[in-house]
Amino acid sequence: MTHQLASKRVLIVEDDGIIAMDLAHELAAVGAIVVGWVATVSAALDAIASTYLDGVILNISLRGKAAFPVADALADRHIPFVFATGWAADEIPDRHANVPRLEKPTAAPVVCRALEGAMSGTP
Repeated sequence: MTHQLASKRVLIVEDDGIIAMDLAHELAAVGAIVVGWVATVSAALDAIASTYLDGVILNISLRGKAAFPVADALADRHIPFVFATGWAADEIPDRHANVPRLEKPTAAPVVCRALEGAMSGTP
């Protein structure tokens, strides 16, 4: 059975290496193409500007900096994404209130299913 993330190009924006590796492993297991893993706002913005992406898993706090400029860039480019974060829903700006938010710790398969939903337009 083909998974809906198969052959989809996904970027992981996460500053915790173990979490990023776990997500990358899960994405690869379902056939997604992990185009990279970045851990800073600037690296994420560079990757978004220079790489074709089907979806992104985004941690809001990257080395102590809020990643909302990354979320803004993704929204501007109509790239589906999900937040995988420790931030509460009321800490997310209204402009991103409809983005799926998974509170850490969340198992990688759950994050992947949420990204799949965001990419298909279903909550």
